[in-house]
Amino acid sequence: MTSILVVEDERDIRELIGYTLRFAGYDVVLAADGPEALGIVASKHLDLIVLDVRMPKMTGYEVCRLLKESPDTKHIPVVFLSAKGQGSEIEQGLASGAEGYILKPFVPDELTDQLRQVLAQATVTT
Repeated sequence: MTSILVVEDERDIRELIGYTLRFAGYDVVLAADGPEALGIVASKHLDLIVLDVRMPKMTGYEVCRLLKESPDTKHIPVVFLSAKGQGSEIEQGLASGAEGYILKPFVPDELTDQLRQVLAQATVTT
């Protein structure tokens, strides 16, 4: 089963995304911040990471850069999920190594479809 880590500091949004992805058939792991996410990544096989940009302790950009710098995790696709949709924010997210950038608010079915596309692309390129 495909495993997705959702990193989001707002509990209600984190749980909504988790529910949406579980309903779509994914194994979902939830984290509230960057350090918690990095701990999970070190101990669990993951196929995709959905990462909020603005979080306490570490930004999503920082987490993404650390993941992409590590030989053990650089292959895991990262998709940012953020309310910040200015061009510079999206460029910064993609420049940090992310494979996608989804804006909040999101429609659950569209979120699932976009993540499926990223997973399919990751399968093609690996």
